[in-house]
Amino acid sequence: MRATVMYGAGDVRIENVPEPALVEPTDAVVRVTRACICGSDLWPYKEMAPVEGGRRMGHEAMGVVEAVGAHVRTLKRGQIVVMPFAYSDGNCTFCHEGLQTSCIHGGFFGGQVPGAQAEAVRVPLADGTLFPLSADKDEALMSSLLTLSDVMGTGHHAAVVAAVHEGSKVAVIGDGAVGLCGVIAAKRLGAEQILMLGRHPDRIALARAFGATDIVSERGEAAVERVHELTGGSGVHSVLECVGSEQAILTAIGVTRPGGAIGRVGVPHYETIPNSLPAFYSNIRVGGGPAPVRAYIAELLPDIVEGRIEPGRVFDRVTNLDGVPDGYRAMNEREAIKVMIAL
Repeated sequence: MRATVMYGAGDVRIENVPEPALVEPTDAVVRVTRACICGSDLWPYKEMAPVEGGRRMGHEAMGVVEAVGAHVRTLKRGQIVVMPFAYSDGNCTFCHEGLQTSCIHGGFFGGQVPGAQAEAVRVPLADGTLFPLSADKDEALMSSLLTLSDVMGTGHHAAVVAAVHEGSKVAVIGDGAVGLCGVIAAKRLGAEQILMLGRHPDRIALARAFGATDIVSERGEAAVERVHELTGGSGVHSVLECVGSEQAILTAIGVTRPGGAIGRVGVPHYETIPNSLPAFYSNIRVGGGPAPVRAYIAELLPDIVEGRIEPGRVFDRVTNLDGVPDGYRAMNEREAIKVMIAL
């Protein structure tokens, strides 16, 4: 079969690789129908040292179950499924607490197991990982359903950790697909004022369509001052930090009001959290991490199916496997928000 392999920074290839097969009795093999390129894939695209043999990429997918192991109980061949970016057994203490990304036996696609930007993928711990969909799902919904594998659940996780609530003031840092889904999540949870910190016109337009009430295009201290101005000097109750840079977390702490909370879901590219002393004296809570999106699918699914939210609008380019290398380039150069791969 064909799959995406990254050999180093900027070096993405589509190659023939062995077909996935059942290894453990708890495995399933899924024939991928849709996958996508994630903003987090751009970090290795920019920085990855050359790797002999390459790295199989991709951690967001939907597809059709092609084979199941002897111990798989909840899935059968032919089912349409959403594949979260992390696999989990569904049975350990952390899975029971809704934190599947800390599953004792789990791991990540494109990391511990080969990625899903491919024609098929082996899914470990299939019962606890895959979320089956009813067969009558409208084809027009598929792009939004695909976001349940990562970005919609991740934006929602940021909002949950940041304690977004009815009537709250929220700032979203990062106008990529996760940040845009964070706007949806904040709106869905009842935020009264949603400030999007971004400066790309196409993304700003989408943020407004999703519910952003204000746009802050400044950066650094100027952004902090602007947020305080727009919130009457108080700052915001909740910040969704969807970038992962040191400047992003500095800004997040700077715009949070005393007693507020920050939900960070951007993979951090800093060793220690800056501004910890001001955060301490303002009683600001800083939390977050890899989103346990498997825990959120059942909650978010009805809103997608019934048309109350449309996170699939973050996909502004669709390609096949041959177009994946250019998809990485386009996202890296901000020509595309998020690229969907249709197989």
